[in-house]
Amino acid sequence: MTQQGVRWTADQVLALAPDAASRAAGGRLGAVGSWSGVGSCGEGAVWGLCEGSGGERYRTVVDVREGAGPAYRCGCPSPKLPCKHALGLLLLWAGGGVAERGAAAPEWAERWIAGLRDRDREERGAASPSGRGAGPADPEAARLRAERRAGRITAGATELEQRLTDFLRGGLAGAEQAGYGLWEETAARMVDAQAPGLAARVRELGSIPSSGPGWPVRLLEECALLHLLDQGWLHRDRLPAGLAATVRSRVGLPASADGPPVRDRWLVLAQYDSGDTRLTTRRIWLHGAETGRDVLLLSYGAAGRAPELTLPVGLTLEAEVSAHPGSGQRRVALGRQFAPPSATEMRPSGVSTSTAAARFGEALRHDPWLDAVPLTLTRVVPIPDGDSWQLADADDDSALPLVPGPGDRAGVWRLAALSGGAPVTVFGECGHRGFTPLTAWPDGPGPAVPLGSRTRACRPGHGPGSAPATDP
Repeated sequence: MTQQGVRWTADQVLALAPDAASRAAGGRLGAVGSWSGVGSCGEGAVWGLCEGSGGERYRTVVDVREGAGPAYRCGCPSPKLPCKHALGLLLLWAGGGVAERGAAAPEWAERWIAGLRDRDREERGAASPSGRGAGPADPEAARLRAERRAGRITAGATELEQRLTDFLRGGLAGAEQAGYGLWEETAARMVDAQAPGLAARVRELGSIPSSGPGWPVRLLEECALLHLLDQGWLHRDRLPAGLAATVRSRVGLPASADGPPVRDRWLVLAQYDSGDTRLTTRRIWLHGAETGRDVLLLSYGAAGRAPELTLPVGLTLEAEVSAHPGSGQRRVALGRQFAPPSATEMRPSGVSTSTAAARFGEALRHDPWLDAVPLTLTRVVPIPDGDSWQLADADDDSALPLVPGPGDRAGVWRLAALSGGAPVTVFGECGHRGFTPLTAWPDGPGPAVPLGSRTRACRPGHGPGSAPATDP
């Protein structure tokens, strides 16, 4: 499926699952008795027929030759991507239940694979300098549109400043009585102003009152950050270029990846989804073997559907990426790929827990609206700390509190089981609440271990239109 003779592990397959139910159902289908007509080819495709509950056989084929992650096709009606049948087929293949080389693909599988080839050729042709595409854009018209939108955002930010002033003048005690309608109406005004990033942050304010002990402090903190973003936009001409680009992305202005392409062998560190009722966002963290950079790929899907881009954790991908603008920016766009994802023993270099905390503080200088930064901790031990857990540094007396994702306490226990009291290497996101573990490696040889479910609700500033260009 990747390079000839290399199979994924079951953990890498299950990391593709869009939710826990798909993971469990796919696991039940990863047995020989569920399948017939299975096969694979040396180019990197695997196919088979899965017996459904009603006696119908679902045609399933998976292909990763495009180099951008697995692509799936199944005859079942499930809207999930990948569906349980695709997961089951990959698990069967990962466990050695599918021969590495086989006969030619059946007509139904070959037709779909050929369609992928044709689409790839068309995309390459459209991207080439000689490729035909839409006519040249009118730069003057584009400039006028940008000016009009900037004017609307400025009007919205000015109105928002007045609303925040009025709200805080009345005191935080009234926030519980005001209800969510106050914030939703303000958010709608920001949508009208074409500032979706401001709208997303305003909506988040409505969920804070009565959210538990200390909510007034959290509400005041978020109001302060929103005020800071407003002021950044209104005085963006006085900001350094990098910080001004960050402010533009945070208010919701789109920005294309304009950095020079950087070629590297990228290790897939982690993958997880977040979403709300309108959009699912997939975050994929990569680590460059040569550059040493941790970068972020974003992919989107309609609500309830997994985004198409999938890269299994623990594999490497030789490819080019281009950075988005912004101070301290980590988001990149995936460019040309030179080989499909392949298995590796590569691990990222790590830092101590004290260094991790210092790096988060440094990152806030470039982007005050950050929730977290990607970091790898080396030689840490998960230990209980009352009702919670922390990662203790094995070489000094520092530690970081662990922050499991919502409903993801099992990931912490999985990390503890992997450690067994010995130091481990852990990649995750380090923020003001602590460290959220995403992937771990044992002290000795062993593959990357994704830590539990990676589906989460949106956090403040992470919703649709909240300018994920600077996440985290």
